[in-house]
Amino acid sequence: MTAGSQMLTIDRVACAGHGMCYATAPELIDCDEEGDPILPDRQLTEEESARARDAVSACPERALTLVTAFA
Repeated sequence: MTAGSQMLTIDRVACAGHGMCYATAPELIDCDEEGDPILPDRQLTEEESARARDAVSACPERALTLVTAFA
């Protein structure tokens, strides 16, 4: 995949709010007042995609996914 062609998505039902995603990539993923992740609503840069892969790997519930973005 090329730079800018990926986005993060989350399965809110599967997410248990462990916080591993935003602990792994705080410059990319934030959390709300309830501890739920807030994802960027845009295509990621190549560098961000690399950080996002780390966050996806850190999720114990496998609720976070890196997907191909379509314009």
